Amino acid sequence: MANQTTPAKTAITPRRDEDFPEWYQQVIRAAEMAEPSDVRGCMVIRPWGYGIWENMQHQLDAMFRATGHRNAYFPLFIPLSYMAKEAAHVEGFAKECAVVTHSRLEVDAEGKLVPASPLTEPLVIRPTSETIIGASYAKWVQSYRDLPILINQWCNVVRWEMRPRIFLRTTEFLWQEGHTVHETEEEARAETKQMLDVYETFVRDHLAIPVFSGEKSESERFPGAVQTLCLEAMVQDRKAIQAGTSHFLGQNFARASGIQFHSRAGTQEFGWTTSWGMSTRLIGTVIMAHADDDGLVLPPRIAPTHVVILPITPKEETRAQVLAAADKLAGELRALNFFGAPIEVEVDRRDLGGGLKNWEWIKKGVPLRVELGPRDLESGNVAVSRRDQPVKAKELVPMAELAGRAVALLESIQENLLARAKQLRDKHTRVIDSKEEFYRFFTPENSAKPEIHGGFALAHWNGTGEVEEQIKKDLKVTIRCIPFDDSQNPPEPGVCPFSGQPSARRVVWAKSY
Repeated sequence: MANQTTPAKTAITPRRDEDFPEWYQQVIRAAEMAEPSDVRGCMVIRPWGYGIWENMQHQLDAMFRATGHRNAYFPLFIPLSYMAKEAAHVEGFAKECAVVTHSRLEVDAEGKLVPASPLTEPLVIRPTSETIIGASYAKWVQSYRDLPILINQWCNVVRWEMRPRIFLRTTEFLWQEGHTVHETEEEARAETKQMLDVYETFVRDHLAIPVFSGEKSESERFPGAVQTLCLEAMVQDRKAIQAGTSHFLGQNFARASGIQFHSRAGTQEFGWTTSWGMSTRLIGTVIMAHADDDGLVLPPRIAPTHVVILPITPKEETRAQVLAAADKLAGELRALNFFGAPIEVEVDRRDLGGGLKNWEWIKKGVPLRVELGPRDLESGNVAVSRRDQPVKAKELVPMAELAGRAVALLESIQENLLARAKQLRDKHTRVIDSKEEFYRFFTPENSAKPEIHGGFALAHWNGTGEVEEQIKKDLKVTIRCIPFDDSQNPPEPGVCPFSGQPSARRVVWAKSY
Protein backbone atom coordinates (compact mmCIF):
# COMPACT_ATOMS: atom_id res chain seq x y z
CA MET A 1 0.00 0.00 0.00
CA ALA A 2 1.21 3.49 -0.81
CA ASN A 3 1.89 5.72 2.16
CA GLN A 4 -0.76 8.38 2.58
CA THR A 5 0.59 11.73 3.71
CA THR A 6 -0.87 12.78 7.05
CA PRO A 7 -1.85 16.45 7.02
CA ALA A 8 0.40 18.58 9.22
CA LYS A 9 -1.10 19.34 12.63
CA THR A 10 -2.61 22.80 12.70
CA ALA A 11 -3.52 25.13 15.56
CA ILE A 12 -7.07 25.50 14.24
CA THR A 13 -9.37 22.53 13.75
CA PRO A 14 -11.13 21.98 11.48
CA ARG A 15 -8.97 23.26 8.62
CA ARG A 16 -10.40 25.64 6.00
CA ASP A 17 -10.80 22.90 3.41
CA GLU A 18 -12.62 20.63 5.90
CA ASP A 19 -15.29 23.00 7.25
CA PHE A 20 -14.85 26.67 6.37
CA PRO A 21 -17.72 28.08 8.51
CA GLU A 22 -16.53 26.23 11.63
CA TRP A 23 -12.88 27.12 10.90
CA TYR A 24 -13.94 30.79 10.85
CA GLN A 25 -15.59 30.51 14.29
CA GLN A 26 -12.53 28.73 15.71
CA VAL A 27 -10.12 31.40 14.40
CA ILE A 28 -12.18 34.07 16.22
CA ARG A 29 -12.21 32.00 19.41
CA ALA A 30 -8.49 31.17 19.30
CA ALA A 31 -7.52 34.81 18.70
CA GLU A 32 -9.83 35.96 21.53
CA MET A 33 -11.44 38.50 19.17
CA ALA A 34 -15.10 38.13 20.10
CA GLU A 35 -17.66 35.69 21.46
CA PRO A 36 -21.43 35.17 21.37
CA SER A 37 -23.32 37.16 24.01
CA ASP A 38 -26.03 35.84 26.31
CA VAL A 39 -28.30 38.12 24.26
CA ARG A 40 -29.23 36.04 21.22
CA GLY A 41 -27.71 37.31 18.00
CA CYS A 42 -25.38 39.78 19.73
CA MET A 43 -21.63 39.58 20.25
CA VAL A 44 -19.08 40.64 22.83
CA ILE A 45 -16.09 42.20 21.06
CA ARG A 46 -13.03 41.43 23.19
CA PRO A 47 -10.01 43.79 23.45
CA TRP A 48 -8.04 42.20 20.59
CA GLY A 49 -11.01 42.41 18.19
CA TYR A 50 -11.91 45.90 19.41
CA GLY A 51 -8.31 47.04 18.95
CA ILE A 52 -8.58 46.08 15.27
CA TRP A 53 -11.86 48.01 14.99
CA GLU A 54 -10.31 51.08 16.69
CA ASN A 55 -7.48 51.09 14.14
CA MET A 56 -9.96 50.79 11.27
CA GLN A 57 -12.01 53.59 12.81
CA HIS A 58 -9.07 55.98 13.30
CA GLN A 59 -7.73 55.43 9.79
CA LEU A 60 -11.11 55.74 8.07
CA ASP A 61 -12.01 58.77 10.15
CA ALA A 62 -8.85 60.56 8.98
CA MET A 63 -9.85 59.81 5.37
CA PHE A 64 -13.36 61.22 5.99
CA ARG A 65 -11.91 64.40 7.50
CA ALA A 66 -9.55 64.78 4.54
CA THR A 67 -12.61 64.87 2.26
CA GLY A 68 -14.31 67.59 4.31
CA HIS A 69 -16.60 65.49 6.53
CA ARG A 70 -17.13 66.00 10.27
CA ASN A 71 -18.59 63.72 12.97
CA ALA A 72 -21.86 64.21 14.84
CA TYR A 73 -24.24 62.01 16.82
CA PHE A 74 -27.98 61.44 16.36
CA PRO A 75 -30.59 59.56 18.45
CA LEU A 76 -30.67 55.78 18.78
CA PHE A 77 -34.50 55.87 18.76
CA ILE A 78 -36.54 56.70 15.67
CA PRO A 79 -40.29 57.43 15.92
CA LEU A 80 -42.28 54.89 13.93
CA SER A 81 -43.92 57.69 11.92
CA TYR A 82 -40.48 58.80 10.65
CA MET A 83 -39.76 55.32 9.28
CA ALA A 84 -43.13 55.30 7.53
CA LYS A 85 -42.38 58.50 5.55
CA GLU A 86 -40.29 56.72 2.90
CA ALA A 87 -42.29 53.73 1.61
CA ALA A 88 -39.50 51.71 -0.05
CA HIS A 89 -37.22 52.34 2.94
CA VAL A 90 -39.67 51.05 5.55
CA GLU A 91 -40.56 48.04 3.39
CA GLY A 92 -36.86 47.13 3.07
CA PHE A 93 -36.18 47.24 6.81
CA ALA A 94 -39.57 46.26 8.32
CA LYS A 95 -38.64 42.64 9.04
CA GLU A 96 -35.38 43.61 10.77
CA CYS A 97 -36.65 46.32 13.13
CA ALA A 98 -36.52 46.11 16.92
CA VAL A 99 -39.30 48.25 18.41
CA VAL A 100 -39.60 49.85 21.87
CA THR A 101 -43.25 49.98 23.01
CA HIS A 102 -43.05 50.68 26.77
CA SER A 103 -41.14 53.16 28.92
CA ARG A 104 -40.71 51.35 32.25
CA LEU A 105 -40.94 48.08 34.20
CA GLU A 106 -43.29 47.22 37.05
CA VAL A 107 -43.61 44.23 39.39
CA ASP A 108 -46.87 42.34 38.84
CA ALA A 109 -48.98 40.44 41.38
CA GLU A 110 -46.75 37.35 40.99
CA GLY A 111 -43.60 39.34 41.68
CA LYS A 112 -42.41 39.31 38.05
CA LEU A 113 -41.09 42.29 36.13
CA VAL A 114 -43.44 43.30 33.29
CA PRO A 115 -43.39 46.21 30.79
CA ALA A 116 -45.63 49.11 31.78
CA SER A 117 -46.55 52.61 30.60
CA PRO A 118 -47.08 52.08 26.84
CA LEU A 119 -45.55 54.77 24.63
CA THR A 120 -47.94 56.96 22.66
CA GLU A 121 -45.78 56.22 19.60
CA PRO A 122 -43.50 53.16 19.31
CA LEU A 123 -39.79 53.86 18.80
CA VAL A 124 -37.65 51.89 16.35
CA ILE A 125 -34.07 51.19 17.45
CA ARG A 126 -32.07 52.54 14.51
CA PRO A 127 -31.41 50.05 11.72
CA THR A 128 -29.95 53.04 9.81
CA SER A 129 -30.44 56.77 10.33
CA GLU A 130 -31.60 58.41 7.08
CA THR A 131 -35.00 59.38 8.51
CA ILE A 132 -33.94 60.74 11.92
CA ILE A 133 -30.95 62.60 10.47
CA GLY A 134 -33.18 63.96 7.70
CA ALA A 135 -35.42 65.52 10.37
CA SER A 136 -32.46 67.53 11.68
CA TYR A 137 -31.24 68.48 8.22
CA ALA A 138 -34.72 69.83 7.38
CA LYS A 139 -34.25 72.36 10.23
CA TRP A 140 -30.64 73.20 9.35
CA VAL A 141 -31.09 73.77 5.61
CA GLN A 142 -32.87 76.99 4.54
CA SER A 143 -30.72 78.33 1.72
CA TYR A 144 -28.25 77.05 -0.88
CA ARG A 145 -25.65 78.80 1.29
CA ASP A 146 -26.23 76.11 3.97
CA LEU A 147 -25.06 73.41 1.57
CA PRO A 148 -23.38 71.02 1.33
CA ILE A 149 -23.85 69.27 4.67
CA LEU A 150 -21.14 66.61 5.06
CA ILE A 151 -21.62 64.60 8.27
CA ASN A 152 -20.62 61.15 9.50
CA GLN A 153 -21.57 59.34 12.69
CA TRP A 154 -19.92 56.38 14.45
CA CYS A 155 -22.52 54.34 16.29
CA ASN A 156 -24.25 51.01 16.78
CA VAL A 157 -27.28 49.80 14.82
CA VAL A 158 -29.76 46.97 15.34
CA ARG A 159 -31.13 44.73 12.58
CA TRP A 160 -32.86 41.62 13.89
CA GLU A 161 -30.84 38.63 12.68
CA MET A 162 -32.25 35.10 12.50
CA ARG A 163 -28.97 33.36 11.56
CA PRO A 164 -26.20 35.22 13.39
CA ARG A 165 -22.50 34.80 12.61
CA ILE A 166 -19.92 36.79 14.60
CA PHE A 167 -18.82 39.98 12.80
CA LEU A 168 -20.61 39.04 9.56
CA ARG A 169 -24.22 39.04 10.75
CA THR A 170 -25.21 40.08 14.27
CA THR A 171 -28.36 41.74 15.60
CA GLU A 172 -26.31 44.66 16.93
CA PHE A 173 -23.16 45.83 15.19
CA LEU A 174 -20.89 48.87 15.06
CA TRP A 175 -20.50 51.03 12.00
CA GLN A 176 -20.14 54.47 10.54
CA GLU A 177 -22.82 56.09 8.42
CA GLY A 178 -22.20 59.21 6.36
CA HIS A 179 -25.16 61.42 5.42
CA THR A 180 -24.80 64.39 3.08
CA VAL A 181 -27.05 66.97 1.41
CA HIS A 182 -26.15 68.78 -1.82
CA GLU A 183 -27.43 71.60 -3.96
CA THR A 184 -27.36 69.65 -7.23
CA GLU A 185 -27.75 66.10 -8.49
CA GLU A 186 -24.28 66.29 -10.03
CA GLU A 187 -22.66 67.14 -6.68
CA ALA A 188 -24.53 64.34 -4.88
CA ARG A 189 -23.54 61.76 -7.49
CA ALA A 190 -19.90 62.93 -7.28
CA GLU A 191 -20.04 62.54 -3.46
CA THR A 192 -21.46 59.01 -3.80
CA LYS A 193 -18.59 57.97 -6.08
CA GLN A 194 -15.95 59.82 -4.04
CA MET A 195 -16.86 57.93 -0.86
CA LEU A 196 -16.84 54.58 -2.67
CA ASP A 197 -13.31 55.48 -3.85
CA VAL A 198 -12.33 56.27 -0.23
CA TYR A 199 -13.63 52.86 0.83
CA GLU A 200 -11.82 51.12 -2.02
CA THR A 201 -8.52 52.77 -1.05
CA PHE A 202 -9.05 51.77 2.58
CA VAL A 203 -9.94 48.14 1.84
CA ARG A 204 -7.09 47.70 -0.66
CA ASP A 205 -4.29 49.68 1.01
CA HIS A 206 -5.12 49.18 4.69
CA LEU A 207 -6.86 45.78 4.81
CA ALA A 208 -4.84 44.30 1.91
CA ILE A 209 -8.00 43.08 0.14
CA PRO A 210 -8.58 43.61 -3.61
CA VAL A 211 -12.15 44.38 -4.66
CA PHE A 212 -14.47 44.70 -7.62
CA SER A 213 -16.28 48.03 -7.57
CA GLY A 214 -19.49 48.86 -9.35
CA GLU A 215 -23.22 49.37 -9.06
CA LYS A 216 -25.83 47.11 -7.47
CA SER A 217 -28.70 45.79 -9.56
CA GLU A 218 -32.16 47.15 -8.71
CA SER A 219 -33.07 44.11 -6.57
CA GLU A 220 -29.90 44.47 -4.46
CA ARG A 221 -30.18 48.26 -4.08
CA PHE A 222 -30.46 49.95 -0.66
CA PRO A 223 -34.18 50.44 0.18
CA GLY A 224 -35.23 53.89 -1.08
CA ALA A 225 -32.02 54.63 -3.00
CA VAL A 226 -31.84 55.67 -6.66
CA GLN A 227 -28.42 54.04 -7.05
CA THR A 228 -26.21 51.90 -4.79
CA LEU A 229 -22.48 51.64 -5.46
CA CYS A 230 -20.54 48.83 -3.80
CA LEU A 231 -17.27 46.98 -3.24
CA GLU A 232 -17.19 43.18 -3.44
CA ALA A 233 -14.33 41.14 -2.01
CA MET A 234 -13.61 37.43 -2.53
CA VAL A 235 -12.66 35.45 0.57
CA GLN A 236 -10.93 32.08 0.81
CA ASP A 237 -14.03 29.92 0.32
CA ARG A 238 -14.51 31.89 -2.93
CA LYS A 239 -17.69 33.60 -1.78
CA ALA A 240 -18.25 37.34 -2.00
CA ILE A 241 -18.53 39.73 0.92
CA GLN A 242 -19.86 43.24 0.44
CA ALA A 243 -17.04 45.42 1.73
CA GLY A 244 -18.70 48.84 1.61
CA THR A 245 -21.64 50.68 0.03
CA SER A 246 -22.36 54.24 -1.04
CA HIS A 247 -25.90 55.31 -1.95
CA PHE A 248 -27.19 58.11 -4.16
CA LEU A 249 -30.63 58.80 -2.68
CA GLY A 250 -31.79 61.35 -5.24
CA GLN A 251 -34.47 63.59 -3.68
CA ASN A 252 -36.48 60.69 -2.19
CA PHE A 253 -35.42 61.19 1.42
CA ALA A 254 -35.31 64.99 1.07
CA ARG A 255 -38.98 64.93 0.03
CA ALA A 256 -39.88 62.53 2.86
CA SER A 257 -38.06 64.65 5.47
CA GLY A 258 -38.80 68.08 4.02
CA ILE A 259 -35.19 69.08 3.30
CA GLN A 260 -35.76 72.18 1.16
CA PHE A 261 -33.71 75.26 0.37
CA HIS A 262 -34.01 78.65 -1.29
CA SER A 263 -32.06 78.22 -4.55
CA ARG A 264 -29.76 80.65 -6.36
CA ALA A 265 -32.63 81.25 -8.81
CA GLY A 266 -34.97 82.20 -5.95
CA THR A 267 -37.07 78.98 -6.07
CA GLN A 268 -37.72 76.39 -3.35
CA GLU A 269 -35.84 73.15 -4.16
CA PHE A 270 -35.45 69.78 -2.47
CA GLY A 271 -31.91 68.76 -1.51
CA TRP A 272 -30.04 65.86 -3.12
CA THR A 273 -28.82 63.37 -0.50
CA THR A 274 -26.36 60.49 -0.12
CA SER A 275 -25.52 57.94 2.54
CA TRP A 276 -22.60 55.53 2.85
CA GLY A 277 -21.42 53.02 5.42
CA MET A 278 -18.90 50.43 6.60
CA SER A 279 -19.21 48.17 9.64
CA THR A 280 -17.56 45.60 11.91
CA ARG A 281 -18.48 43.16 9.12
CA LEU A 282 -15.12 44.22 7.67
CA ILE A 283 -13.34 42.45 10.53
CA GLY A 284 -14.99 39.21 9.42
CA THR A 285 -13.89 39.97 5.86
CA VAL A 286 -10.25 40.37 7.00
CA ILE A 287 -10.42 37.02 8.86
CA MET A 288 -11.87 35.16 5.87
CA ALA A 289 -9.48 36.82 3.43
CA HIS A 290 -6.18 36.36 5.28
CA ALA A 291 -6.36 33.86 8.18
CA ASP A 292 -4.86 30.37 7.80
CA ASP A 293 -5.10 27.00 9.52
CA ASP A 294 -2.96 28.27 12.41
CA GLY A 295 -5.14 31.29 13.17
CA LEU A 296 -5.56 34.95 12.39
CA VAL A 297 -3.18 36.74 9.98
CA LEU A 298 -3.39 40.52 10.32
CA PRO A 299 -2.35 43.18 7.81
CA PRO A 300 0.19 45.26 9.77
CA ARG A 301 -1.66 48.53 9.09
CA ILE A 302 -4.61 47.47 11.28
CA ALA A 303 -2.81 45.19 13.79
CA PRO A 304 -3.21 46.31 17.45
CA THR A 305 0.36 45.04 18.05
CA HIS A 306 2.95 45.04 15.26
CA VAL A 307 5.78 43.26 17.06
CA VAL A 308 5.72 40.90 20.03
CA ILE A 309 9.00 40.19 21.80
CA LEU A 310 9.11 36.79 23.48
CA PRO A 311 11.81 36.68 26.20
CA ILE A 312 13.10 33.14 26.77
CA THR A 313 14.14 32.88 30.42
CA PRO A 314 14.92 29.26 31.33
CA LYS A 315 17.27 30.21 34.19
CA GLU A 316 16.65 32.71 36.95
CA GLU A 317 20.22 34.02 36.83
CA THR A 318 19.83 35.25 33.22
CA ARG A 319 16.19 36.40 33.50
CA ALA A 320 16.87 40.03 34.41
CA GLN A 321 19.48 40.39 31.67
CA VAL A 322 17.14 38.96 29.00
CA LEU A 323 14.20 41.14 30.08
CA ALA A 324 16.41 44.24 30.09
CA ALA A 325 17.55 43.47 26.53
CA ALA A 326 13.91 42.88 25.48
CA ASP A 327 12.84 46.23 26.95
CA LYS A 328 15.76 48.01 25.26
CA LEU A 329 14.83 46.48 21.88
CA ALA A 330 11.17 47.39 22.43
CA GLY A 331 12.14 50.99 23.11
CA GLU A 332 14.16 51.16 19.88
CA LEU A 333 11.22 49.78 17.88
CA ARG A 334 8.65 52.10 19.52
CA ALA A 335 10.76 55.07 18.46
CA LEU A 336 10.06 54.16 14.83
CA ASN A 337 7.02 55.18 12.80
CA PHE A 338 5.07 52.75 10.65
CA PHE A 339 2.30 54.17 8.52
CA GLY A 340 2.22 57.48 10.37
CA ALA A 341 2.15 56.13 13.93
CA PRO A 342 4.67 54.57 16.37
CA ILE A 343 5.26 50.84 16.00
CA GLU A 344 3.20 49.01 18.63
CA VAL A 345 5.39 46.58 20.57
CA GLU A 346 4.51 44.17 23.34
CA VAL A 347 7.04 42.38 25.54
CA ASP A 348 5.34 39.18 26.76
CA ARG A 349 6.71 38.83 30.31
CA ARG A 350 4.16 36.24 31.42
CA ASP A 351 5.46 33.23 33.31
CA LEU A 352 4.45 30.75 30.59
CA GLY A 353 6.39 28.25 28.50
CA GLY A 354 7.97 29.77 25.39
CA GLY A 355 6.08 27.45 23.02
CA LEU A 356 2.72 28.27 24.57
CA LYS A 357 3.39 32.02 24.34
CA ASN A 358 4.56 31.74 20.74
CA TRP A 359 1.42 29.87 19.66
CA GLU A 360 -0.87 32.35 21.40
CA TRP A 361 0.60 35.20 19.34
CA ILE A 362 0.55 33.12 16.14
CA LYS A 363 -3.19 32.58 16.64
CA LYS A 364 -3.69 36.31 17.26
CA GLY A 365 -2.03 37.10 13.93
CA VAL A 366 0.69 39.52 15.15
CA PRO A 367 2.80 40.41 12.08
CA LEU A 368 6.26 39.95 13.67
CA ARG A 369 7.40 37.69 16.52
CA VAL A 370 10.88 38.13 18.00
CA GLU A 371 12.42 35.46 20.27
CA LEU A 372 15.18 36.60 22.60
CA GLY A 373 17.01 34.36 25.08
CA PRO A 374 20.42 33.98 26.82
CA ARG A 375 22.01 32.40 23.71
CA ASP A 376 20.78 35.30 21.59
CA LEU A 377 22.45 37.75 23.96
CA GLU A 378 25.73 35.85 23.48
CA SER A 379 25.41 35.65 19.68
CA GLY A 380 23.98 39.14 19.25
CA ASN A 381 21.16 37.75 17.04
CA VAL A 382 17.39 37.44 17.51
CA ALA A 383 15.02 34.98 15.82
CA VAL A 384 12.39 36.85 13.79
CA SER A 385 9.23 35.16 12.45
CA ARG A 386 6.75 36.70 9.99
CA ARG A 387 3.11 35.72 10.33
CA ASP A 388 2.66 35.62 6.54
CA GLN A 389 5.22 32.81 6.30
CA PRO A 390 5.12 29.20 7.62
CA VAL A 391 4.94 29.31 11.42
CA LYS A 392 8.24 27.45 11.90
CA ALA A 393 10.16 29.76 9.54
CA LYS A 394 12.64 31.99 11.37
CA GLU A 395 15.31 34.43 10.30
CA LEU A 396 18.29 35.24 12.51
CA VAL A 397 18.74 39.00 12.51
CA PRO A 398 21.54 40.89 14.32
CA MET A 399 19.86 42.63 17.26
CA ALA A 400 21.50 45.92 16.32
CA GLU A 401 19.96 45.74 12.83
CA LEU A 402 16.36 44.82 13.70
CA ALA A 403 15.18 48.39 14.33
CA GLY A 404 16.59 49.38 10.94
CA ARG A 405 14.67 46.59 9.19
CA ALA A 406 11.39 46.52 11.12
CA VAL A 407 9.44 49.05 9.02
CA ALA A 408 10.50 47.37 5.76
CA LEU A 409 9.46 43.96 7.15
CA LEU A 410 6.00 45.27 8.07
CA GLU A 411 5.58 46.89 4.66
CA SER A 412 6.65 43.65 3.00
CA ILE A 413 4.01 41.66 4.95
CA GLN A 414 1.31 44.19 4.01
CA GLU A 415 2.24 43.97 0.31
CA ASN A 416 2.47 40.17 0.38
CA LEU A 417 -1.00 39.77 1.91
CA LEU A 418 -2.52 41.94 -0.82
CA ALA A 419 -0.65 40.05 -3.55
CA ARG A 420 -1.79 36.71 -2.09
CA ALA A 421 -5.44 37.81 -1.88
CA LYS A 422 -5.31 39.17 -5.44
CA GLN A 423 -3.81 35.91 -6.70
CA LEU A 424 -6.66 33.93 -5.07
CA ARG A 425 -9.30 36.25 -6.53
CA ASP A 426 -7.83 36.23 -10.05
CA LYS A 427 -7.40 32.45 -10.01
CA HIS A 428 -11.08 31.91 -9.20
CA THR A 429 -12.60 34.64 -11.40
CA ARG A 430 -13.83 33.16 -14.66
CA VAL A 431 -15.33 34.57 -17.85
CA ILE A 432 -18.35 32.36 -18.62
CA ASP A 433 -20.49 32.41 -21.77
CA SER A 434 -22.78 29.37 -21.46
CA LYS A 435 -25.56 28.51 -19.03
CA GLU A 436 -24.19 24.95 -18.67
CA GLU A 437 -20.71 26.12 -17.65
CA PHE A 438 -22.21 28.72 -15.29
CA TYR A 439 -24.31 26.10 -13.49
CA ARG A 440 -21.32 23.68 -13.32
CA PHE A 441 -19.12 26.44 -11.88
CA PHE A 442 -21.51 27.09 -8.99
CA THR A 443 -22.56 23.48 -8.28
CA PRO A 444 -20.51 21.49 -5.73
CA GLU A 445 -19.55 17.89 -6.51
CA ASN A 446 -20.62 16.85 -3.01
CA SER A 447 -24.11 18.23 -2.47
CA ALA A 448 -24.42 16.64 1.01
CA LYS A 449 -21.30 18.40 2.32
CA PRO A 450 -20.32 20.97 -0.31
CA GLU A 451 -16.60 21.45 -0.88
CA ILE A 452 -15.14 24.91 -1.54
CA HIS A 453 -16.16 25.68 -5.12
CA GLY A 454 -17.14 28.43 -7.55
CA GLY A 455 -15.78 31.94 -7.31
CA PHE A 456 -16.62 35.07 -9.31
CA ALA A 457 -18.25 34.55 -12.70
CA LEU A 458 -18.08 37.35 -15.28
CA ALA A 459 -21.14 36.64 -17.38
CA HIS A 460 -23.63 38.59 -19.48
CA TRP A 461 -27.09 39.52 -18.18
CA ASN A 462 -30.09 40.90 -20.03
CA GLY A 463 -30.90 43.35 -17.21
CA THR A 464 -34.14 41.69 -16.05
CA GLY A 465 -35.16 40.77 -12.52
CA GLU A 466 -36.65 37.50 -13.81
CA VAL A 467 -33.24 36.10 -14.82
CA GLU A 468 -31.70 37.35 -11.59
CA GLU A 469 -34.43 35.70 -9.49
CA GLN A 470 -34.16 32.38 -11.35
CA ILE A 471 -30.39 32.15 -10.82
CA LYS A 472 -30.81 33.03 -7.15
CA LYS A 473 -33.48 30.34 -6.75
CA ASP A 474 -31.49 27.66 -8.62
CA LEU A 475 -27.97 28.31 -7.32
CA LYS A 476 -28.15 30.89 -4.48
CA VAL A 477 -26.01 33.06 -6.76
CA THR A 478 -26.62 36.81 -7.10
CA ILE A 479 -25.24 39.73 -9.08
CA ARG A 480 -22.64 41.19 -6.75
CA CYS A 481 -21.98 44.25 -8.86
CA ILE A 482 -22.26 45.75 -12.33
CA PRO A 483 -18.67 46.92 -12.91
CA PHE A 484 -18.02 50.54 -13.81
CA ASP A 485 -17.19 51.32 -17.43
CA ASP A 486 -13.78 52.92 -17.90
CA SER A 487 -10.81 52.80 -20.27
CA GLN A 488 -9.36 49.76 -18.47
CA ASN A 489 -12.71 47.98 -18.31
CA PRO A 490 -14.76 49.01 -21.38
CA PRO A 491 -18.28 47.54 -21.70
CA GLU A 492 -18.36 44.36 -23.74
CA PRO A 493 -21.76 43.84 -25.42
CA GLY A 494 -22.84 40.23 -25.81
CA VAL A 495 -25.64 37.74 -25.29
CA CYS A 496 -27.19 36.77 -21.95
CA PRO A 497 -26.59 32.97 -21.65
CA PHE A 498 -29.78 32.52 -19.62
CA SER A 499 -32.28 34.28 -21.91
CA GLY A 500 -30.52 34.53 -25.28
CA GLN A 501 -31.27 38.26 -25.25
CA PRO A 502 -28.76 41.10 -25.83
CA SER A 503 -26.58 42.22 -22.92
CA ALA A 504 -24.78 45.56 -22.62
CA ARG A 505 -21.93 44.24 -20.41
CA ARG A 506 -20.70 41.43 -18.20
CA VAL A 507 -21.60 41.54 -14.51
CA VAL A 508 -20.03 39.86 -11.47
CA TRP A 509 -21.99 36.85 -10.16
CA ALA A 510 -21.14 34.95 -6.96
CA LYS A 511 -22.43 33.20 -3.89
CA SER A 512 -22.16 35.57 -0.96
CA TYR A 513 -22.35 36.15 2.77
